[in-house]
Amino acid sequence: MLPGLVLLTSACTQPPAESTAASLAEQRRRMPPDTTGYESRPPADPNGISRYYLGRQIAHVMGHEGADWLERNGRQEEEGTDILLRELKLKPTDVVADLGAGTGYFSFRISPLVPQGRVLAVDIQPEMITSLKQNKERRQITNVEPVLGTVQNPNLTARSVDLVLIVDAYHEFDHPREMMRAVRAALTPTGRLALVEYRAEDSRVPIKRIHKMSLEQARKEMAAVGLEFIENVETLPQQHLMFFRRAK
Repeated sequence: MLPGLVLLTSACTQPPAESTAASLAEQRRRMPPDTTGYESRPPADPNGISRYYLGRQIAHVMGHEGADWLERNGRQEEEGTDILLRELKLKPTDVVADLGAGTGYFSFRISPLVPQGRVLAVDIQPEMITSLKQNKERRQITNVEPVLGTVQNPNLTARSVDLVLIVDAYHEFDHPREMMRAVRAALTPTGRLALVEYRAEDSRVPIKRIHKMSLEQARKEMAAVGLEFIENVETLPQQHLMFFRRAK
């Protein structure tokens, strides 16, 4: 070998494919288990994304272009929205967060039920916030406050909310773990979460499977962020009405 000459042949040699695969498998085996509950894999349902949470495929978000569907004729009869509002058992002084408020369908119906309280109408789409503000001005309602959130945080003050209402929106959250941790932090010590989702257990409910949730799955996901199940009220025509609170 000539002085100063360094052979690089061995350093550039690629190991056999089998060796590389075995090495990666060993690395994965030694990694600590994933505690976030998230998984990325090809979507089983084209109506969902390639992101899964605790085994559940997350659905695509309904954009602001579908706002008319939220205000559709017949929604009250289809979903029993008047029954839902009654089952919330709100007090006049309650602070309520309507998470995924959209155009404010529920926010403006809750408003007169909490005359000494407030309704925080939370949405992550600026277009929906614009719609909320326009509807608020048109209706001349003063106790509804539009709040722009993010996919990970509803931007609610800690321990300030008596009830968080999420209607047919949770299954579309891109970051359910982070969002619900923030929801838990926003609840007062006696605060409640009312989670409303179409019943996956009932094949007669005319909604795509990915836009439904079972009681079992909902309880598992809420427990993962420290929310304790209280009860499931089955008085709505097509949906679960599930109540949770901060775990002790």
